[in-house]
Amino acid sequence: MSLRWHAAERYKVTPSKTGDEMGEQKTANQSMVLAVLLQHRKALTAYEVLDELREENPKMAPTTIYRALSGLEQLGCVHRIESMNAYIACRCEHHSHASVLSVCDDCGLVEERVAPDLLDQISDLAGRSGFTPVRHVVEVHGMCARCENGAILS
Repeated sequence: MSLRWHAAERYKVTPSKTGDEMGEQKTANQSMVLAVLLQHRKALTAYEVLDELREENPKMAPTTIYRALSGLEQLGCVHRIESMNAYIACRCEHHSHASVLSVCDDCGLVEERVAPDLLDQISDLAGRSGFTPVRHVVEVHGMCARCENGAILS
């Protein structure tokens, strides 16, 4: 069994499992892509995911990865780091809330937090000028505690 399959099994990521609380199912490609992302604590581009999957699936194409990522994003299983055009697996149980993503500019670590009150405040602020928010993307770039202290993320 491959390392990716172990990750998929560990996180209950198989095509036959539900995608989220709403009962949507993941495709086999989505499960493979999610398994790769779950192995990393930093964001990966679609091509980095493709490179890892091509080791076992040499004919896999970029469009397959992009479709899988798009579907996983709709299911709330991954987040797109807009500023990096990269993706991270969602590690939060609240898929219905937007996340605040802290991105370390040194090692690439991405930490996810949910702050519904903050997002409500941002929506209220935008609404004061007649703007209707559809989705929130909150990224905070800086340096993680490990990098601040000189540790190396593996």
